[in-house]
Parts: sequence; C-alpha cells; structure tokens
Amino acid sequence: MKNYTITVNGNVYNVTVEEGTTEGVVQASVPAASAPKQAPAKKAAAPAAGAGKVKVTAPMPGKILNVKAAAGQAVKKGEVILILEAMKMENEVVAPQDGTIASINVAAGDSVEAGDVLATLN
Repeated sequence: MKNYTITVNGNVYNVTVEEGTTEGVVQASVPAASAPKQAPAKKAAAPAAGAGKVKVTAPMPGKILNVKAAAGQAVKKGEVILILEAMKMENEVVAPQDGTIASINVAAGDSVEAGDVLATLN
C-alpha cells in the first residue's frame, strides 16, 4: 500500500492505493487538516445608486486591460465595453443589448473572477 497526498481545487486529501491489484481499489479519507487559507481580498464593487438593470459579467477570470466605455454613455448591442486579458489573450467584453451604461464596476488593472459584475446597463 502506498500513501499519497493529493490537492484538488485547494482541498488536500490523503489517499491510500493498494499495489498489485487490478481492481482499482482506492480509499479517500476525510480532507487533511491544513492551515486555513485566506481568500484574496475582493474589491468592493459599488453598484449602489447607479446600478442598472442589465448586468455585464466576466465570462472568465482575468485582468482588466482597458475600459472603453464610461457611465452615461449610450452603447449598441455588440459594442465593446472593456478589454479583459485571460491566458495571454485579449477578450472583448461587449454590450449584450442596446442601452446606456449605468455603472462601470472595475478599472484597468483590476483582477476579476468569472461571474463578477463588470458593468451595468439601463
């Protein structure tokens, strides 16, 4: 029998594998106790008063390279609102519909996670 420590999505597991069998017997124990991880501090997005009805969210985690639109600006469906860098590629985040930018919740240089609200439209 061999013991392994495996980390999956930040969770640590102790796994025992029996050698010499073809049955594939694997036993996973309760996650090993590890030092508690501190979540990175999230920037407080302030979509308070100027929040719009339509949310524009990040399609993937990345870094905001450039904000192309400003609050109060009219945009058409498909117009670029901002540029998001992910995996060394620049991705255009576009308006999902015609409207007016109610709020921009990020700035150039901010790191975002998938699903974060980047902007809102009215």
